[in-house]
Amino acid sequence: MSIRVLVVDDQQMFRVGLVAILAAQSDIDVVGEAVDGADALEKVRALRPDVVLMDVRMPTMNGIEATAAILGDGETEGDAQPEGDAESAPRPRVVMLTTFDIDDYVFAALRAGASGFLLKDAAPDELVAAVRTVHAGDALLSPRVTRTLVAEFVGAPVRRTQPVPAFAELTEREREVLLLIAAGLSNSEIAEKLFIAEQTTKSHVSRILTKLGLRDRVHAVVLAYESGLVTPGEQPR
Repeated sequence: MSIRVLVVDDQQMFRVGLVAILAAQSDIDVVGEAVDGADALEKVRALRPDVVLMDVRMPTMNGIEATAAILGDGETEGDAQPEGDAESAPRPRVVMLTTFDIDDYVFAALRAGASGFLLKDAAPDELVAAVRTVHAGDALLSPRVTRTLVAEFVGAPVRRTQPVPAFAELTEREREVLLLIAAGLSNSEIAEKLFIAEQTTKSHVSRILTKLGLRDRVHAVVLAYESGLVTPGEQPR
């Protein structure tokens, strides 16, 4: 079955280029386009895409607001429901399209539930790979970018320090793996550091995400820092 994609960007030429690249793939079906966040919200409810490529900066409703609305629990007042059981429809994966490698918009997008971000100057094969990656349930952040994310959280003056009860459900090994994820280590690096197989590391990561109710490892990093589990400047031992 093809991956259903919605492309959201207020710049028509850029949007047309994305559509052309994706439409050339046999396993990807571009089901629609949207010109801003409000339009995207309506199109998601009507078309039910698997993946949304969402520009960050747009008029009317920006990409962060749209992402929060799409992935949130409630409906905006006056919004029409699509035909069928809208509540049971799975929410799409959202990939933010941004001009800059890391900025405040990206952090806000991740907190809103986005599965990662893609630079607007990415190569066509990176775009296609991004769609396939998030559709498979993986996060679209490389270890290098995760380390940058960590560095930004270390320097952030405001962090949420409310306790997370689900942390108590983690085993000692899972907690150790979570700390290393938050430090920006890849699965192979975690496996090497803990002297375990990489497949074992993947299993630990999967169980951590399930227990904490997280979509992907990116949000594990965000939660670890915002909850205070990881102290700014702390390095993995």
